[in-house]
Amino acid sequence: MVEIQTASATPRIIALANEIAERVVAPLAPRTDAEARWPQEAMQALGEAGLLGLHVPRRLGGFGEGLSALAQVTEVLGRNCSSAAMCFGMHSVATAVVAAKATPHQEEHYLRSIAAGRHVTSLALSEPGTGAHFFLPRATFRREGEAYALDGVKSFVTSGGHADSYVVSAVAPGAELDPGTFTCLLVDKGAAGLEWAKPWAGVGMRGNSSRAATLKDVRVPKGNLLGHEGDQIWFVFEVVAPYFLVAMAGTYLGVAQAALDLAVEHLRCHRYEHTSERLAENSALIEQVAEMWTVVERCRCLLRHASALGDAGSPEASKALFAAKVDVADAAVSVTNGAMTLLGGRGYQENGKLARLMRDAQAAHVMSPTTHLLKRWLGRSVLGLPLL
Repeated sequence: MVEIQTASATPRIIALANEIAERVVAPLAPRTDAEARWPQEAMQALGEAGLLGLHVPRRLGGFGEGLSALAQVTEVLGRNCSSAAMCFGMHSVATAVVAAKATPHQEEHYLRSIAAGRHVTSLALSEPGTGAHFFLPRATFRREGEAYALDGVKSFVTSGGHADSYVVSAVAPGAELDPGTFTCLLVDKGAAGLEWAKPWAGVGMRGNSSRAATLKDVRVPKGNLLGHEGDQIWFVFEVVAPYFLVAMAGTYLGVAQAALDLAVEHLRCHRYEHTSERLAENSALIEQVAEMWTVVERCRCLLRHASALGDAGSPEASKALFAAKVDVADAAVSVTNGAMTLLGGRGYQENGKLARLMRDAQAAHVMSPTTHLLKRWLGRSVLGLPLL
């Protein structure tokens, strides 16, 4: 394992995230879940603090941070409301995509607004026919004068109908089976021909407004092309995958930490009435807490190591990032289940915090790239084989 020494995200950024999480995000989390309500107040507060510009270059008013900061901010948010963390994470990934090869027009019309907290963006890559293979779009584009026309269907678009813009993937007609030549464009909210389905009703992560979108002859200005036509496979593995994996791993690490915190608080505060023994003094329960803590801390160390490798441009980064997301997904499920065992009937309360955490944790394995796909990529990477 390559050792990378790097400074963590600035204390100011983490302090801002913690302050917003405690003041705005956590109090609204139960309602966000119960009403499947998009976390508008949380996103607004993050914008007012400048955190929506986490990946916008400093010269454009942003923080100019990378993967290490994203890992820590999404963990803070995920510990308090995983839906808010998801929406922020997807915005952050889309922002990184825009910033990667931004034109002067895109800098002025998108990145400056994002840094100022006036613009939320998101990804629209997944489609109903390709499942976890988000890099194989079937939506098509065609050039018409100074614009592009888009047609197709997107699925599971986080912040669907709420974001101000969407990074949409498409291919030229006839290139649907070529995984290396798809193209991304920025589609503005309210574009003619962009139609949203009803929000998808999930078991967990209920506030992220995950929706399907139909694009019917949606006209996109030529200036909204990201990079060049057909070069988006570069974006997938150099930008989308690293930032997405870190954002999701950070979010679910926060879920696992929140469950562990509930378990520790419960054991410290309760006793067996018939013996007066504190639950925290029961050796079997002590060992279970030790195991849960070890799992969470191991995941945190791997995630921060992987993020540091990514920020340093190490060729070892991709393997560590694949492993980090897989490891955190396992941890989120196992630690929330373990916390439920420790809390017993109190934890099993309908609509309680731990029940919410358990439901939210289940998405960790199925969130594309799925655990199965990541293990395949990781194994192929270790063996020196091409990913696709």
